[in-house]
Amino acid sequence: MLPIDLIRRTAILSALMLCAGCDPDRPAPPMLSFGGLPVSGSMADAQRNGFDACFNPDAIRVRCRRHAVMLLGQGPYEAAVDLAGGRGGGGFYELTLWHDRDQYAVYKIRDALKNKGWRYCYTGTDHRGDQVIFTRQGVPVRISMDLSYWGKRRLRVIPEWNKREPGCKPKYDLIT
Repeated sequence: MLPIDLIRRTAILSALMLCAGCDPDRPAPPMLSFGGLPVSGSMADAQRNGFDACFNPDAIRVRCRRHAVMLLGQGPYEAAVDLAGGRGGGGFYELTLWHDRDQYAVYKIRDALKNKGWRYCYTGTDHRGDQVIFTRQGVPVRISMDLSYWGKRRLRVIPEWNKREPGCKPKYDLIT
């Protein structure tokens, strides 16, 4: 076999493998919102809620962004939903918020959660975890905040039914 044939076959096989991730084999999850923002749903749900700056960072998902988002009276933040599939047909399963210039800005949401009686716990080891998870009984979402100092600190709003993300049992009331 000539080297060019091997290269051609490898390229075709690679393209077929990439296309396998282009269209998800699952339907979009049901629409869920929190604080007036979509937490899960379809591409149409995202766009209806102003997440219409969409692009394909790779062949298996679509990221749709919205600027100047407020949550619990705090912000403005940048926000994004990541949809499964090359055209977003698999929907999204969480909402991500961050601030472009101030990685501590998401702490204002922590303070707003404190005022509403949310509890928290850490993933990882004791108080040195990589995420702090906020929960409140009867609320269908949990909120996960990065504790890392590298890059932009993000805050994710995740439906309770989404168990793909690490969790923990709430054991601390918010500190005054």
